[in-house]
Amino acid sequence: MHYAPIAIAILAEVAATMLLPLTNGFTRLSPSLGVLAGYGAAFYFLSLALRAMPVAIAYALWSGLGTVLVTILSWLTARQAIEFTQVIGILLIVIGSSILHLGGHGLNSL
Repeated sequence: MHYAPIAIAILAEVAATMLLPLTNGFTRLSPSLGVLAGYGAAFYFLSLALRAMPVAIAYALWSGLGTVLVTILSWLTARQAIEFTQVIGILLIVIGSSILHLGGHGLNSL
């Protein structure tokens, strides 16, 4: 169950990032507190994930999947356009994170 902390870290970081526009440059208290709490939780759970996995793999999963989720949520909630090249980029992030993860489990001799 060592994936739970990294999953929580990713979700907390995504939630904080999605709240950032609502802070209006950190002039609105409630969303600003949400951003600070979200990033605080993200780093806390990332540190817990590092007990069970190497930092390179944890960071690749955290940043890569976070980027993918923020892009998808921005498209769904804010109607931000996603171009074909961005879809290719998302696929490459997922593939790259997967390769790093596989390499961390002894499959690096390929």
